[in-house]
Amino acid sequence: MSLFTKLLNLHSANKPLEDFFTEIVAYFFTINQDLLITWLKHNLIISDDSYYSITITTQKEHQGLESHTAHSRFDILIELSNGVNTDVIVIESKIGSTDGNNALKRYVEILSSLPNVNQRILIYITRAYDPQDEIKILASKQRLLVNFYQLRWYHFYSFLATYGSDDLAQEILTFMRSNQMSVKNQFSSVDLLTMVNFNKTLNFMRSTLSEEVQAEFKCAFGGVISGSPSMTQWRHHSRYIIYTFLAHGWNFYCGLGYFSLNPDDLTSYPNIGICLEVSPTFINRERIIKGMKDIVNNKPEIWTPRNLTVTPAWSGIVYRKSLQEFLSYEDQLGSIKKFFIESIKELKTVQEEYFNFPLEVVSTEEIIEAESDFEGTCST
Repeated sequence: MSLFTKLLNLHSANKPLEDFFTEIVAYFFTINQDLLITWLKHNLIISDDSYYSITITTQKEHQGLESHTAHSRFDILIELSNGVNTDVIVIESKIGSTDGNNALKRYVEILSSLPNVNQRILIYITRAYDPQDEIKILASKQRLLVNFYQLRWYHFYSFLATYGSDDLAQEILTFMRSNQMSVKNQFSSVDLLTMVNFNKTLNFMRSTLSEEVQAEFKCAFGGVISGSPSMTQWRHHSRYIIYTFLAHGWNFYCGLGYFSLNPDDLTSYPNIGICLEVSPTFINRERIIKGMKDIVNNKPEIWTPRNLTVTPAWSGIVYRKSLQEFLSYEDQLGSIKKFFIESIKELKTVQEEYFNFPLEVVSTEEIIEAESDFEGTCST
């Protein structure tokens, strides 16, 4: 996990991914102004490189024009000066959303109204494909021309992978991979192989978590939900698991299955096993953390701690093995199911021994309702 992902996860409110990443990119360009110029030239946005003054501002507020119903806030404002002329660049960044409030139209009109500016440039950079042909036409018809450019974040990823060599650049690349900002608009051979074998792989994983394994899990912990919610977990949290909550409010849960399914590289193997996790706000967190520490201290060869001393954060313990360990078995299906049942029994044993307070089994209906809000952090 990248440093930036850890910092974002510590944010107490809803995770502001777009604003957070905007600050990262702006800071990178502030301390690497030569790369900013190289990036702009690389995308044919500017041709001059004789600027002696570069100013970069984030979240810059600008009063709306008379025809606007709201003020504007530029994600990134760049001013480039060569001593005679000044070029102004506004960058609008989107990762998980699109231009839904006509911000681009306002930015075009504001840029066109700026006095004493040589070039007026608007860059719209997104993770997903979001064509803005109307904005391009609008920009070209302004009394004072606005040059409009559309880029995708994978363009920036490719540029940074080529030109960025310091530790900060590598952290940014890792963060972008974990947030699907490195995805190109072409299929690779690995993508095609994944598409061809996806159903086969999914059915195999589903089989290892069905029937007797699911029955054992339900018997041990009082409930289980699987199927489509597990696909939600795969998409958002890189895991395919069955799980149940052990307290109301989805603050304490155990999950069984496959973890680390979307690694940053193509050589890492997923892990399989079971995890027990508690949220940073659960009323019984302190007692649970104490029990988890006792388990790790007494069974260090079995249980691995996760954030047992860091708050606010999800904390937990995991009992896991690398999937690589099972590749040599002739009956991989049976071997994995056997390990899952072993994992369930081990967690049940330590639950009864180390947590001396009643657990609340949550109903399936509550679990389904909570699915969209449930996060956890057990990706190991």
